[in-house]
Amino acid sequence: MAATLHDVARVAGVSFKTVSNVINNHPHVRDTTRARVEEAIAALGYRPNLTARSLRSGHTGAITLALPQLSLPYFAELADSVIEAAAKHGLVVLIEQTGADRGRELEVMASPRLKMSDGLIFSPLELGQEDVDLIKAEVPIVLLGERIFNSKSDHVTMQNVAAARAATEHLLSLGRTRIAVVGAHQGEVIGSAGLRLRGYREALAARNIPYDDGIVAYVRDWHRSNGAAAMHDLLDRGAPFDAVFGLNDTLAQGAVRVLQEAGYRVPDDVAVIGFDDLDETRYSLPTLSTVDPGRAEIAETAIKLLMERIKNPDAGPPREVESAFRIVPRESTVGGQAPARVRD
Repeated sequence: MAATLHDVARVAGVSFKTVSNVINNHPHVRDTTRARVEEAIAALGYRPNLTARSLRSGHTGAITLALPQLSLPYFAELADSVIEAAAKHGLVVLIEQTGADRGRELEVMASPRLKMSDGLIFSPLELGQEDVDLIKAEVPIVLLGERIFNSKSDHVTMQNVAAARAATEHLLSLGRTRIAVVGAHQGEVIGSAGLRLRGYREALAARNIPYDDGIVAYVRDWHRSNGAAAMHDLLDRGAPFDAVFGLNDTLAQGAVRVLQEAGYRVPDDVAVIGFDDLDETRYSLPTLSTVDPGRAEIAETAIKLLMERIKNPDAGPPREVESAFRIVPRESTVGGQAPARVRD
């Protein structure tokens, strides 16, 4: 038999009302009491009755998370972080996959399925700044990503420029001066690729190192296969480089594979850093240096902002929050000083 609120109250040693307050995230609950109730919920495997909750409060207790592709590891891990953050507040997460298709991104905001949830966390890839006025739905929206700014919705993003600059500075600090880029998008200014390329260029400029488009590889998508193809392209060009900045981890992993197949030692000959701090980067060979963009913070902040809007849709102007980041040095860069040789 499924656990009930009364079961949770009994195990936690609190009243039924206190359990309800914790699940509905009422602020006036002691941290110790909240922790005890959350432990009881986890131990009993309690799941809220969404239908009953909806009838009582007008809220479903569910939110929708719309992402481009769960086959991209970053979005899969982001979904996991959002689900974990939502569960702390007794929320269920419904997943919509847009396939990075403009029509489907527009459709998700108008979908009748949104009536099953109280709010939407939305990460568009094809909608851009020119579509800012199209970002609207019958429920509150929290935007993720770098495609659209200054909308009427709350927005949680990462420090792409500063983080990419720090990643490039990490390579420069190891004596690498010919740093190739894998994953740029032709002509992009706003968007993860454009912002990360900007951070890379800022780091070079600060060291008076000229930007060389000849060691920048442009791709359409950010899959391992694109990283591998881009590295084949860079090798075929023949321009020397002693390091690689993959604009995400999967691109960097594809690039490392091709470098190793071509006989280059990572990091001795070519140091490599990625971006996203995917779980699998801890177990690759070599382990991959990367940027942790604050994925858990992004998820928790998005849930917090959305819950505040659900409770009070008119609670002030839209907010924009940037997550903290950190460089995570691992085997693909650490220990390398001046390169053993520059590819020629």
